[in-house]
Amino acid sequence: MNTADSGSAAGVSIEIDDVQSGALRPRPVPYEGKFVFLRVDDRDAGRALLRRLLPVTSGGLPSADRSQDAWVAVAFTYEGLRALGVPQESLDSFPRAFREGMAARAELIGDVGESAPAHWEAPFGTGDVHIALSALSSDTAQLDKELERARVAFEETPGVRVIWQQDVHQLPTGRTTFGFRDGISHPNIEGVGLPGSNPREAPIKAGEFILGYPDETGSLPPMPSPDVLGRNGTYAAVRKIHTNVAAWRRYLRANSSSAEEEALLAAKMVGRWPSGAPLTLTPEHDDPELAADAHRVNDFLYRENDDRGYRCPAGAHIRRTNPRDSTIIGDARMHRLIRRGTTYGPPLPEGVLEDDGADRGLVGVFLGAHLERQFEFIKAEWVNDGNFIGYPGEKDPVAGHHGGTGSVTIPEKPVRRRLRNLPSFVVTRGGEYCFVPGLRALRWLAELEG
Repeated sequence: MNTADSGSAAGVSIEIDDVQSGALRPRPVPYEGKFVFLRVDDRDAGRALLRRLLPVTSGGLPSADRSQDAWVAVAFTYEGLRALGVPQESLDSFPRAFREGMAARAELIGDVGESAPAHWEAPFGTGDVHIALSALSSDTAQLDKELERARVAFEETPGVRVIWQQDVHQLPTGRTTFGFRDGISHPNIEGVGLPGSNPREAPIKAGEFILGYPDETGSLPPMPSPDVLGRNGTYAAVRKIHTNVAAWRRYLRANSSSAEEEALLAAKMVGRWPSGAPLTLTPEHDDPELAADAHRVNDFLYRENDDRGYRCPAGAHIRRTNPRDSTIIGDARMHRLIRRGTTYGPPLPEGVLEDDGADRGLVGVFLGAHLERQFEFIKAEWVNDGNFIGYPGEKDPVAGHHGGTGSVTIPEKPVRRRLRNLPSFVVTRGGEYCFVPGLRALRWLAELEG
């Protein structure tokens, strides 16, 4: 087993080849991809499928040749592990959030109103999702080749059914449906050997993201048993999010007096300009040259560069979801996530203010070793609550559930600006909590008996 070591991480060696590639690799740019959900109707068939998927599932770090780089990842819901016949003692060793599933935790994480599970797209939240496959590549031909290998595996396995599929792709603009560059930030993970995107971020303990290694508390994160099942695995919160682009544009237009003011208001709500340039470094205008510089685009802290939020408001989307060194309660390093946002659906043509009925948005994957301390905490405390930033009653202006009554405060001199009556710009169409095992664990699952 190859390991990755970091000179600054004395004694920490990660069994990197056993960690699924989909867990650690930054999303390629550009990218094409696909998500496939499967239901296991026959236990032996499910195990046979895993034996066929093992040669298709990749581990380790990115290929040096990006044109040949593509990967398939395999993950399981709690119901999926049960369908495969994982012993009850082992099932009981998983954390409560994973055992209950995302639908059961919806109110806690803010999936209410039109985002509530009662309105989710089938099969999300039904218990039918057992296995989640994902495939990503920057090369379409390479992606098709990997998908064909996976397709042969599940189509030649009676007793396993495809119940949902979603294609994802980078839009021609290279941005999200809201018009902003995404996928900029990646944590610096100790011992993994991939550079983080923020040169000011000290390496974060590998145990925050991979089971079997010490986390920021100095302890091993709780791990399912037996050891071979848990080690080198992680958890993924998979979510399909519809974006209401027309409502976003109309709200910006209604609260601005010029195109320039409209662009600035959008940037204040996101925390970055459309190019990805952060307001903290360039508060007055977009700076595509800065945005294209991988060494500068994330080279900032809030307390040092913008403690009062006059550049990037405390309530802005990127500041809420990764407060860096902001003055908040708790340690932001213990709530970091690996984020994988992928876009689906067509873009709404530029300048259009009325919804065309198309389904568009993102399929987000949020990875970490602690579902409750990371994904659920961020959703409950940082996205859907304002107390930690000093504005009770406010939520993330982009990702929060507002229902037409939301508000956001933008610090300005001499008088701060407060926007009211925010609608919800995103709607949850479904979500699942998944366990992403290491490759040895995948083999253990495939060889279960009884």
